[in-house]
Order: sequence, then C-alpha cells, then structure tokens
Amino acid sequence: MNTTALGPTTVVPALNAASGWWLTALDRLERSSLADPAIRVLQRGIRSLPLGDVRDLLRGRPLGHPLHPVLVQVPVGCWLSAAVLDVVPGERRAATTLTAVGLAGVAPAAIAGWADWADLPPEQARVGLAHAVANAAAVSCYAISLGARLGGRPAKGRLWGWAGLAAVGITGALGGHVAYRQAVGAHPTS
Repeated sequence: MNTTALGPTTVVPALNAASGWWLTALDRLERSSLADPAIRVLQRGIRSLPLGDVRDLLRGRPLGHPLHPVLVQVPVGCWLSAAVLDVVPGERRAATTLTAVGLAGVAPAAIAGWADWADLPPEQARVGLAHAVANAAAVSCYAISLGARLGGRPAKGRLWGWAGLAAVGITGALGGHVAYRQAVGAHPTS
C-alpha cells in the first residue's frame, strides 16, 4: 500500500469523512421543515398552471422516465467543455460560445425539473429546493462569466465559469441524491 501523503491511506479516509459529512447534512436537510410553507406554496402554484398535456411531456411520461435529467446534459456538458477549453490557449471564443449555449439550455431543463418537483413529498422536495437554489447560483455565475467574457475580461469570465462549475457539482450531487438515494425515478407511463 502507498504511504505517501496522497496515497490510499490518506485519500480514502478523507473521502469517507467527506461522504459522511455530506450524507449527514442531507439527512438534516430532509428532516428540516423550515422551508415547508414556501415549498407548499410553490408546489401548489406549479401544479395549478394550466399546462394540460404539456405537463406529461415535461415530466417525461412519453419516454417512461423523467425528462429533466436528459435536458440538464446541455448546460452541464457545455459548461464542463468550456472549463476544459478555458485552459487551452486560443480557445477563448469557443469557451464563450459554450457558456452561452449552456445558459440557453437552462430554461428547458429548469421547467422540466420544476414540473417533477411540484409532486414530490416533503423530504424530497426539501432537497429538491436546495438543488434549485444551487442551480440558481450556478446560472448566476455563468451569466456573470458570459458578461465578463463578452466585455473583454476573459480572466474574470474564466474565474466565474469555474465558480459556476463548482456550483454545478454541488447541484448535481443534490439532484443525484433526490434521484437515487431518495429513489425518485421513472413515472408510470399510463
């Protein structure tokens, strides 16, 4: 076994500690009813929208599984690609384009996510709301990043992009928690 400072004997315990902290924080979030009044109002409001058959489309019923995870691939993929290009010399324009395309892909993903979230039970809705807040932080970072890039401040744009990518990582972990640990899965097709 490797005994260097970054070997398995130090990395694995650190990952286990971080994982334990994360799961404990999520368990507390699931049990906290502090946001429940706002959640109930938001869920009622979303469910009352006259969407008709569009609601089933947004929820992915024709696919047999939620549409939101499919749609998030556009912003996440664009922003991850922009981060890679940000470290490649001469790729400033491509990274700017990917940042903009990622922002354009947010609305469909968010709308589908909110359609799913409106029917979640309290424990899942609480984590889902934290997921939405982290998404708003990521989108804000990328909007600032795009503004800086377009305004001729590429270093500032890269920094805000990397901050946005960190927020995307957090929101992805929250979304994964809802989908897998809390077992929000495919909706019935009928």
